[in-house]
Amino acid sequence: DQELRQDMEAKFLQTQRECEKLSFISGSLQKDSQQKQKAIEMLFQSLEKMQKEKADEQDMLAAMDVKADKAALSNKVDWSLFEENIVQLDERMQEFQSHVTGQTEQWNTVQQQFSDAMEEKLDRMELKAFRKRLEEMWKRSIEDLERRMMGDSGAGIKK
Repeated sequence: DQELRQDMEAKFLQTQRECEKLSFISGSLQKDSQQKQKAIEMLFQSLEKMQKEKADEQDMLAAMDVKADKAALSNKVDWSLFEENIVQLDERMQEFQSHVTGQTEQWNTVQQQFSDAMEEKLDRMELKAFRKRLEEMWKRSIEDLERRMMGDSGAGIKK
């Protein structure tokens, strides 16, 4: 029983440490998500600003040919690449969320097992006390029976 209790406590502590690690990782992912969200908002603001200022497409292409280096332009963030990264981030968040849910379920299972073990232990302790009382009653009954038999046999011989 002692070993089982220690084993359960060790599992409980290990699960608690893992939950703390997951909490830290979750915080990091939330911070990253917030930063990416801010970047997305900035991109949307830039997009809205560009839509308001709408330049003539041909003028813009001519200005790009004159002012922009095409190689430098390829280094800029591509909208499809950005969307792909957001989809990957979303998938990672879902995986993390399912992992956290699994850890929570596992922790609840361990907690239930620990609770069940403690209930069984209490039942055994109560049985030990009951057994002890029964043994004491048997000893007294046997002693009383022996006294009666010894007392009766002596009196019977004298008569």
